[in-house]
Amino acid sequence: MGAPAITRDFVEGLVREIVLKRVAQPAPTLVVDASARHCHLSREHLDALFGKGYELTVYRPLYQAGHFAAHETVTLIGPRSRLISNLRILGPLREKSQIELAFTDAISLGLEIPVRISGDIAGTPGAFVMGPKGMVELKEGVIRAAIHVHMNPSEAGYYGVQHGDRMKLRVGGDAGVTFDRVKVRVDQTVRLNVHMDTDEANACGLHLAKEIELFK
Repeated sequence: MGAPAITRDFVEGLVREIVLKRVAQPAPTLVVDASARHCHLSREHLDALFGKGYELTVYRPLYQAGHFAAHETVTLIGPRSRLISNLRILGPLREKSQIELAFTDAISLGLEIPVRISGDIAGTPGAFVMGPKGMVELKEGVIRAAIHVHMNPSEAGYYGVQHGDRMKLRVGGDAGVTFDRVKVRVDQTVRLNVHMDTDEANACGLHLAKEIELFK
């Protein structure tokens, strides 16, 4: 005996059910932040730069719980002794140190850096980092962070996406721009939050935008 025929009424009913579930679920609050150049440090490198056992102090909390901008800054030294001073450290500490710059930062520093998701630093350029107590040479870890969106599983369910998918972000206004390679990063502990660098934020006039939409 063959499978029952799929009728138009059945398909319409299924679509109606999916749409009603989506409409019934309130849209999560979308926060879009411009992420200025900064660095993440490992325990080893924090000790080398600031002294053994040094602990970062909170300058201001960030949107994600437990993350913060520290009072402490370092100096980044690139080719031909070009400098970026007062590079803010973000906490908490990480397993590996990483520097995140915008494209124009990299030009001023004299580096060619790839666009990478945070944490993907294999084969990336390095640099010297100087602190008040010493200097370290990063063999790799200088990147331009790819535009991405953090979300928890419930928010991922609302948008119908999974970790590693790509979405689009439309920022309206006089300088309206649509970014079409927003990498999805799903984690149980986070809130919905898009990160872009300062070049991207300036290009779309993020600080003036009143219409922002995240979609597949």
